[in-house]
Amino acid sequence: MPANFFKIWVSGTLLTCIMACGSKSTLPDPLEAGWKGSPVCQKVLDNADLRILKCTFPPGVGHEKHFHAKHFGYTLVGSTFRIEDTTGIREVNVPTGTDFYNDGIDWHRVLNIGDSTAVFLIVEPK
Repeated sequence: MPANFFKIWVSGTLLTCIMACGSKSTLPDPLEAGWKGSPVCQKVLDNADLRILKCTFPPGVGHEKHFHAKHFGYTLVGSTFRIEDTTGIREVNVPTGTDFYNDGIDWHRVLNIGDSTAVFLIVEPK
């Protein structure tokens, strides 16, 4: 076997590992992440096609730093949030009935700074 074959094989293997390993977040997902040791999301459905979460945030409760896979969200009950992510920190009013879609979020953390308990459904395709 030529020496170049071994070099090419090792390089290809390392590149594959780096690409595969780099795409997996070390952060918790929304179900694993909570707030001060308590969960904020619960599974509504988890099957071969979808995972649906219901996430509840009373005033003063947030969601510690986590990532999101591709998902659709729907606001059952809205409130005002402080959101921190790669773009900085901002305050956002999220009205009841708001829907949103993301191809994924590298990371964010949120805090309900409003006066009502917010509730979201998060729908993740598998």
